Amino acid sequence: MTPSLTLGDLADKLGCILHGDPSLRITGVCGMEQAVPGQLTFLANPKYAPKVKSSRASAILANAPIEGMATLESKNPYHDFARALELFYQPPRPEPGIHPLASIHPTATIGEGASIGPFVAVGAHVTIGQRAVVHPHVSIYEGARIGDDFLAHSHVTVREFCQIGHRVILQNGAVIGGDGFGFAKTATGTQYKIVQSGIVVIEDDVEIQALTAIDRATVGETRIKRGAKVDNLVQIGHASVVGEDNIICSQVGLAGSTILGKSVLLAGQVGVSGHLTIHDNAIAYAQSGIGHDVPAGTLVSGSPAFDNRTWLRAVTAFPKLPDMVRTVRELEKRLAELEAKTKGNE
Repeated sequence: MTPSLTLGDLADKLGCILHGDPSLRITGVCGMEQAVPGQLTFLANPKYAPKVKSSRASAILANAPIEGMATLESKNPYHDFARALELFYQPPRPEPGIHPLASIHPTATIGEGASIGPFVAVGAHVTIGQRAVVHPHVSIYEGARIGDDFLAHSHVTVREFCQIGHRVILQNGAVIGGDGFGFAKTATGTQYKIVQSGIVVIEDDVEIQALTAIDRATVGETRIKRGAKVDNLVQIGHASVVGEDNIICSQVGLAGSTILGKSVLLAGQVGVSGHLTIHDNAIAYAQSGIGHDVPAGTLVSGSPAFDNRTWLRAVTAFPKLPDMVRTVRELEKRLAELEAKTKGNE
């Protein structure tokens, strides 16, 4: 059965100011263009305001009343959109208990209220906290320590001795603590594998999305700090540090020993050469190639990456370069002809 709430109930639950009929029933939340009557939509970016008139939604979350539509006035419409969505949809949660087809080592400790699915493998001396949900085909190696409210989707791997805090989410196929890429060249030119004796530490409230690899350190640790969100298909090299509340978008690659400060944002396909620091609140736009430290609060673009405003001017100039080169060559030719003529008249 589809849940429904009155607009008045929604306003109370979200702490919004209601402009409209409080008895209006809302059955779901949807984007502005896809919404149908009975649904709530949102306006977070003013540039999409012209689309409001064509939306079929019955109500809207916005930072000011919208003429002609019931409005939940919010100081942060996008955040309240996320909160509203939770009122109408919660992912299925398995019943607590250990499935008979799971393989749990006798020395492992599983917290109260945990749900361990079929074909899960939990190694020796592993600790998993309360209310964990571990979906089928997850592998947790020996000595791993995991906190409360852990959620691991199918085919996640947590390697030996890694440490994971509370309320951590690992999406399908994430690998936590795979070997770092460490080899020493021998006198004969072959590559000698360096034992990766360190671990990965993931602090509280982190989410790692699908098919991302967080490498264990050669020595010491690789650390993902509190609240960081790491997208699909990201590579985080050994001994790196991802700072608090970082946003690391898809296909980013961090070479070993990269240090990211607090609230850093790396857009898609950013590459970082390693052994450098990107300081607090820095932003790197998509496909930036970073080979040097980035100061706090800086916006960088391009490869090699440099100041975003300068990069935008450079990008504007790039298509004009062939004409500019042609003009310079013509001017050089005319100058050479003028110099030759001047010498001939002397």
